[in-house]
Amino acid sequence: MYSAGISIGTIIFIVILAIIVIALIVTNIRIVPQANAYVIERLGAYHMTWQVGLHFKIPLIDKVARKVSLKEHVIDFPPQPVITKDNVTIEIDTVIYFQITDPKLYAYGVENPMAAIENLTATTLRNIIGELELDGTLTSREHINSKIRLVLDEATDAWGIKINRVEVKNINPPEDIQVAMEKQMRAERERREAILRAEGEKKSAILIAEGNKEAVILEAEAAKEAAIKQAEGEAAAIEMVQKATAEGLRMLSDAEATKEVLTLKSLEAFEKAADGRATKIIIPAEIQGMAGLASALTGIVDGTKTAPKQKPAAPPAGGSK
Repeated sequence: MYSAGISIGTIIFIVILAIIVIALIVTNIRIVPQANAYVIERLGAYHMTWQVGLHFKIPLIDKVARKVSLKEHVIDFPPQPVITKDNVTIEIDTVIYFQITDPKLYAYGVENPMAAIENLTATTLRNIIGELELDGTLTSREHINSKIRLVLDEATDAWGIKINRVEVKNINPPEDIQVAMEKQMRAERERREAILRAEGEKKSAILIAEGNKEAVILEAEAAKEAAIKQAEGEAAAIEMVQKATAEGLRMLSDAEATKEVLTLKSLEAFEKAADGRATKIIIPAEIQGMAGLASALTGIVDGTKTAPKQKPAAPPAGGSK
């Protein structure tokens, strides 16, 4: 009975011991997921950094000191009051994009990395804005972003952090400054509108004047072209008349015209000269003689044509017996 009891107790002890060992093994198996890293301490000192995969730590000796996410983080800091070079207090809030590149430095470099980044951002922002006036601050977002990123990236290298991007989210001037800026912008828009209207009227007047000028030039050129065409037409007509006259003279010369024919042509020319437009006509002596001869011949011909034919005389009644 005693040996049987020992055997049962031993079995129970072995079973309990096996359960404890299995529990320790299971609880000390770690699987590191993607984009994560575990910082392992052994007996309170840094031992190693686990990357993605299956790992086992020694129970009661190794400890997961910190689980670090290697994804890109985004922090939106609350608005920070800053003073510009021209003594205007404004509020600026920023957004930081960063990534942990060294889990060991991130775990042991600084006590509270997020608070350290926030305070460093605030002090850097005050230094940058203190060198700018209000108008320059409102129009220099890219300059502010670049300078903050450079300062933060240099400072956070020792903390295992990489600053990827810094963005100024909002710049909020005081209310009275905003009202003054709105009035200034409204006045500037009205001034630009007046300038644009004046320039439009000026261009319109110039275009109208140029149009009138071109119209006058075109009218003058049209009148000039018409006069030239008319002169060319008259010259062509005169040339054709002269050619026709010359051709007639040539034909008369070729035909060996007699004096009578030439005289007849002179009469035809005199008829054209005396068409009723001239107030005085000088008749050459040759033409006068020919005119008289022509009139006499015309009268003789007309008398011959109009004289009645005489009938033969009838024999006397009662002839000689």
